[in-house]
Amino acid sequence: MAGRTGGDGTYVPEGIADEFTQGEPAQGDPASGGPTASGEQKPDRPNAPALGLVGTLRWMWRQLTSMRVALMLLMLLAVAAVPGSVLPQRNQDAAGVIEYLADHPTAGEWLDKAGFFDVYSSVWFSAIYILLFVSLVGCILPRSAAHYRALRGRPPRVPSRFNRFPAKASGTTTASPEEAADAVAARLRGTISWLPTFRVDRGTEPAHRASGRSELASAGPERPSVQARPASANVSAERGYLRETGNLVFHLALVGLLVSVATGQLLHYRGQAIVTEGRGFANAVVDYDTFEKGAWFRPETLVPFSMTLDRFVSEFASDTVAFAQARDFTAHVTVTEPSGEQRPETVKVNHPLMVDGAKIYLQGNGFAPDITVRDAEGEVAFAGRVTFIPQDTMYTSRGVVKVPDVSPGLDQIGLVGYFLPTAEVEPDGSARSAFPQPVDPLLVLEVYTGDLGLDEGAPQNVYELDTASLTPAVDENGERVKVLARPGETVDLPDGLGTLTLGEELPRYVALDLRHDPSLGFVLVFSLLALGGLSVSLFTPRRRVWARAYVGTDGATVVEVAGLARGDDAGLQAEVDRALAAVPVVAETASGAALEQARRPRAETGSEED
Repeated sequence: MAGRTGGDGTYVPEGIADEFTQGEPAQGDPASGGPTASGEQKPDRPNAPALGLVGTLRWMWRQLTSMRVALMLLMLLAVAAVPGSVLPQRNQDAAGVIEYLADHPTAGEWLDKAGFFDVYSSVWFSAIYILLFVSLVGCILPRSAAHYRALRGRPPRVPSRFNRFPAKASGTTTASPEEAADAVAARLRGTISWLPTFRVDRGTEPAHRASGRSELASAGPERPSVQARPASANVSAERGYLRETGNLVFHLALVGLLVSVATGQLLHYRGQAIVTEGRGFANAVVDYDTFEKGAWFRPETLVPFSMTLDRFVSEFASDTVAFAQARDFTAHVTVTEPSGEQRPETVKVNHPLMVDGAKIYLQGNGFAPDITVRDAEGEVAFAGRVTFIPQDTMYTSRGVVKVPDVSPGLDQIGLVGYFLPTAEVEPDGSARSAFPQPVDPLLVLEVYTGDLGLDEGAPQNVYELDTASLTPAVDENGERVKVLARPGETVDLPDGLGTLTLGEELPRYVALDLRHDPSLGFVLVFSLLALGGLSVSLFTPRRRVWARAYVGTDGATVVEVAGLARGDDAGLQAEVDRALAAVPVVAETASGAALEQARRPRAETGSEED
């Protein structure tokens, strides 16, 4: 290594300024260049320059925009999204969050403080998201500039010696060197002019004069002289630029995905509604049973259409092989546009209905029988359809009837129980449904009295009855009384509480889920771009091919072709052979070891020049 000798006789490497070699020695520290115990002065050690504020910021930026940090942030984002799938989220399931906090008071409090019930809007998730976005952008910009310069560059020049390359071939032809080189160049460019396979440079070389010794080994012994080579026509070609292009497309698509997902979360909305036959809902926030929205959503952006459920049809298998298995669910609806135009539509499972940019999915279905309850004074205290939620494949459905509007002085009534489409009553009094269709329907309810808590203003789950402060109706043996009613029957409630009437008809209901996310199309496009870019990046080979054609000593044209790839490339030798095969009237070819043998007289006396 080149260097120089300092004034004190110490060696100083080339390129190191004097101020970095003349540090202040620490007294009594031999390692620091100070005097030792014997009084001998040790040479000063080099002082590394301090980074400073700008250098530290530059170092941090380079670390953030490195590929390994981008991959770490991408994996960290995936891990950070796990709590959002495992734990209930406040904007989606507020009741679930309250229940979790009640069941886990200690852990729930800490998780709530850390934002685990609002994962996607938490500070730490947003920080990871933004850092990943900045990392990708910072990684893409310099690589794009470097790739642009590479696209404007030309293939590397033709090396002097081909014998060192892993793929090589040679042959002789009666064509002139220019014709042979043009044939190889045309083969490497390909048949599509606007999308060449290789970027090709076609040139010439002057005669290679004899050399007495190697230029790179000037300090070594004399080498035998290099055999002269006549003037030649050459080809320099390179392919694989699409590899980096695909890599950049992949990273740009990731940035597009991040922006699209973030935009979708800000602008999306989703609502759920339960609609019974003959009734409908309007596309308004107040008309949905549950509604969630992004931070940038505005209620006035909802298109004011309405939809009515005309009829719901369900089909179940009745054979012994697939008994009671669902065959089809179809909701026949009528959609009314804001202009007043009506059109019939159908909604099926996995076949949503598209209305004004929003998709309406069929999420569930069940029975909503008409129930009328009269209190002890004969006044109608409750009348309406009650939604019963299926609990199994036989549609054993559970529901709750809350009757707060009784006559003054009477206790409020709560009814909870099951609707059985095809009832089978056991000798012990238990009942279950044996088939999902209403073959022999039966309503089984337990009766409670007391304060339902509806007058306190606190929200309650309409599908649950809190019986902790209610009194159940029991018989002489202390057993809870069950009220059984079939369609069209009126039965008495226990303890003189009144009567209950089950309607003749058994209306069906459907659970509809309306979703609108303006970013879904962009997410699909960027996902396909990312997949395409990654495929191009992984499967596009990086190859360089060179060819030289010159007139040999026997008057025939000698054609030599060599190839080099980045990494292992099993198809490189075949590429070289195809390039040589493009030369017209090839009299003899050699490849691999044969070329090395053919070139041995020149290779043994060749120079180290590349």
